[in-house]
Amino acid sequence: MIHQVAMNTLITVMFLGLAGCSGMSKETAIGAGAGALGGAVLTGGSTAGTIGGAVVGGAIGHEVGK
Repeated sequence: MIHQVAMNTLITVMFLGLAGCSGMSKETAIGAGAGALGGAVLTGGSTAGTIGGAVVGGAIGHEVGK
């Protein structure tokens, strides 16, 4: 039961996240993805590290794309 709720929540969050990325430039999206991966690796997979890495990477990608 808990596994099913967790999977449904994960799928919903993924779709909402993809909808939020619809207006991003290619550079911003690549930066956010690379930052999320780097943040996850550096913090051992913590959620805060992954999100923080995505934010920083997205900001860098946005500036590079200007």
